[in-house]
Amino acid sequence: MKLGQSFQFTARCALPLGALGLVMLPSLGCSATSQGEDGASSTSEAVVNVSFSNPIAGLSAAELARFNAGLAVFTEVEGPEDGLGPIFNEASCATCHGVGGPGGGSTRVETRFGNTVNGVFDPLTAKGGSLIQDHSIGNATCSWIGFDSVPANANTLAQRRTTPLFGLGLVDATPDSTFQNLAASEAASSPSTAGRVNLVTNLSTGATVVGRFGWKSQVPTLFQFSGDAYLNEMGVTSPQFPVENCPNGDCSLMAACNPRPDLNDDGGDVTAFNDFMRMLAAPPRGTINATVTAGEAVFNSIGCANCHVGTLTSGASPIAALANKTYHPYSDFLLHDMGTSGDGIGAMGRATTTEMRTAPLWGLRGISTFLHGGNAISISEAIARHRGQANAAATRFNNLSSTQNTQLLAFLNSL
Repeated sequence: MKLGQSFQFTARCALPLGALGLVMLPSLGCSATSQGEDGASSTSEAVVNVSFSNPIAGLSAAELARFNAGLAVFTEVEGPEDGLGPIFNEASCATCHGVGGPGGGSTRVETRFGNTVNGVFDPLTAKGGSLIQDHSIGNATCSWIGFDSVPANANTLAQRRTTPLFGLGLVDATPDSTFQNLAASEAASSPSTAGRVNLVTNLSTGATVVGRFGWKSQVPTLFQFSGDAYLNEMGVTSPQFPVENCPNGDCSLMAACNPRPDLNDDGGDVTAFNDFMRMLAAPPRGTINATVTAGEAVFNSIGCANCHVGTLTSGASPIAALANKTYHPYSDFLLHDMGTSGDGIGAMGRATTTEMRTAPLWGLRGISTFLHGGNAISISEAIARHRGQANAAATRFNNLSSTQNTQLLAFLNSL
């Protein structure tokens, strides 16, 4: 839907850009600037010569129609009359899920904040935490052009890179027991690198279940992921997420600047997002040759596969094309303690401030910035910056011969 003519979008930053490393995007674009550890900047508007936005094979005609309808809603630009805002990050899902096609990631980074004292993290929800919304709407009757800012008492800041959604319907269809058994297997075979499940609440059932989506595995299903993102990224309320975000937690500012105080979406859009994401195919592999095959052996030998598990199998699904399928995400979707390379953010299920979900590596060749903050500008830098439970693997990577290094990168660039 077209943006309302009487409204304007505003993106502002309350701190110097250098302090946050965050670029505000008044044009609703997704370019960003990242810095490596040496301080060198790399401005990247990702140009990726891959297209991954295909439906999974084997869909019925009715399922394909649902996929296409979901794609249309996913790429639609919302306006204030649709419920956008009053504070938000982008006006369309595809704006920040577009690299490699709709459903991809981007170089867009967002900021989370909180206050950490003696290792205890407070998301400062009363101040609008922990997620910054860096755009707002305004109109002629609005006494403010609002935006979120980082409160003075926040001592923890973290960037979060937009992640790709390709293939996640297979992960959604994988039973909790698979991840629980994987955690037990890792604990038995390699306790120093073992992951653990994040236990969270399924809002559809009220049950405590295994999380698998988001940087902390803090979301259990794609349906819940859809509603969560609709609210927190676009400011659109829906049945599971009916309460608007208030600028810096001050809800007294909402009355003049909220043209849709009612429930913005009756659940239809959330269902459409879910349909699109569930039936979005996994990224196809690139060319596999002898060098790539040798590189996978190196990948396994230095311990990367302890967390980046190559093969999983989905379970039952009402969509036959997703049911009982073997897939290759190169992730265990478990939490691992990343030490100083964690993000410092807590209050997400039982994930600690140093724990992160193992990032899936499929589709890696369609990504141009790496790690949760997007501040690693090459695959090699991303590996070298692993800490905590991954520190030993990073050390082994740094000690590879030139030939082994070439082989490993060839394998990773085939994913």
